[in-house]
Amino acid sequence: MSAPARVLALWCPDWPVVAGAAEAGLPPARPAAVLASHRVVACSATARAQGIRRGLRRREAQARCPDLAVLARDPERDARCFEPVAAAVEELAPGVEVVRPGLVALSARGPARYFGGEEVVAERLVDRVAARTRVECQVGVADGLFAAGLAARRSLLVPAGESPAFLAPLPVTELELEPGVEPDTAGADDDASATRAELIGLLRRLGLTTLGAFAGLSATDVASRFDAAAVRAHRLARGLDERPPSRRRIPDELTVELPLDPPVDRVDAAAFAARSLAERLHEALGRAGLACTRLGVQARTTEGDELARVWRCAEPLTPHGTADRVRWQLEGWLSRRQGGSRDGGLTVLRLVPEEVVDAGRLQLGLWGEVGVADERAGRALVRVQGLLGPEEVLTGVSGGGRGPGERIRLVPWGDERTPRGADPEAPWPGVLPAPSPARVPPEPLPARVLDAGGAPVRRAARGRLTAPPAHVALGTDPSAPTAPVRAWGGPWPDPGRWWDPRAAPGGSLRIQVVCSTDADEIAAGRDPEPDPAADLAPDPVASGADAVGRALLLVHRDDRWAVEGIYD
Repeated sequence: MSAPARVLALWCPDWPVVAGAAEAGLPPARPAAVLASHRVVACSATARAQGIRRGLRRREAQARCPDLAVLARDPERDARCFEPVAAAVEELAPGVEVVRPGLVALSARGPARYFGGEEVVAERLVDRVAARTRVECQVGVADGLFAAGLAARRSLLVPAGESPAFLAPLPVTELELEPGVEPDTAGADDDASATRAELIGLLRRLGLTTLGAFAGLSATDVASRFDAAAVRAHRLARGLDERPPSRRRIPDELTVELPLDPPVDRVDAAAFAARSLAERLHEALGRAGLACTRLGVQARTTEGDELARVWRCAEPLTPHGTADRVRWQLEGWLSRRQGGSRDGGLTVLRLVPEEVVDAGRLQLGLWGEVGVADERAGRALVRVQGLLGPEEVLTGVSGGGRGPGERIRLVPWGDERTPRGADPEAPWPGVLPAPSPARVPPEPLPARVLDAGGAPVRRAARGRLTAPPAHVALGTDPSAPTAPVRAWGGPWPDPGRWWDPRAAPGGSLRIQVVCSTDADEIAAGRDPEPDPAADLAPDPVASGADAVGRALLLVHRDDRWAVEGIYD
């Protein structure tokens, strides 16, 4: 297994805040934070000194620091302001790759040999960026991009071959800094961010709290027990590249080019050209069964200058992601030229897939595409909210509660996907074990539960039943047919809101029952009997008659039984 190449990473701390404060003209000493969905996603050092942390709600952050400058999240601004930094690095060392705004990477071998060592290169880059852009930065060198990025956050030069030892004692939460993803500005609905958080939580529950402990697992065991994201994270924890080196030769016909006539000198026109060219690139990649992970953006100006920049991505790019990066890069180039009072514009735009992987590695999105349809659906829902109002488009969020109907909260689309008032992590005495019912009626359906002698089953003392359930009938009509109970589980008593005088006295009690079907009768060696559910009610949707013959969740409250959930 080949060792990863030496990588030099240059990192600008708190870049979203630095870029936002620069455009807003804020003094460097003023505390500032970037917010998304009313939560802090990045903050300055002066804000952290006053107790501001990522994840804080806006009100709490402003309560801790009344002088806090609140900045909106703007990826285009971050990329536009970062272009001068990337250009300053490129003045000393070629082959600069933008991992994300705030972090660039390049091969350390060439510059180290030219300038006489990695330490000399690091000092020169820090001085050059400060002189050209007045931005503070830190440099790290290690084997592989992941280790180099973590070394840059600590201003370390990790000796060759010692990246696994450098990574081993670090907490497993460092996997949030996976290359190509900006953790400081990741939104709450970002799939990659959610997947990483879920993996980190799982590893911590398993007792794997450090990267070294995770790296100590067998690669075969990780691949057989986890998903592809965990396999990539395991490679990073071992000090390897996130993907094995690609030796695939990229066909020339995958490069797409667009002549711009007349020349483009406005950002809106450049964005339109970027989107059409991104679609052409992905059509070509799709025909070849490939996906792009490193994108080269090239352009020619009216003066004949050739501009080029490479963007590195953790996940294969989608057409929307490609268009975003091209637009950000063009906006950076155009703003630099306008700031330098250079007339003219761009005459040619070219996209080059610098590195590709098999398209089979892509994870399909909710509507069958790679995240593009998800974003399109989200934009459509926002438009519907504009027509009907924000409270008319709701999405379900898991929360705390005992019954299935209590554990799902509906929040407006686009709002923070957190339960309101009920903490899912809090203890809930009487909560049902998994799995949850597949269907939950809007209102519990009335039912009757009878024992073997036909007498009603009721709640007894100490959360017990007066008799084992033997028959179940839907509705309250005593003459309604019943279905035999073949198995049941519980009971699970729920003390309820004992402090609330409006709540049901004594709380409630839940049981699970499995009613018989023809298949059950045949399996038991008996002749099938007429299905008692066939004529339970004329309207099966309204009454839930189709529930008999299935597994049901029944709740006993106010001395009455009702169907609270149906297991499909």
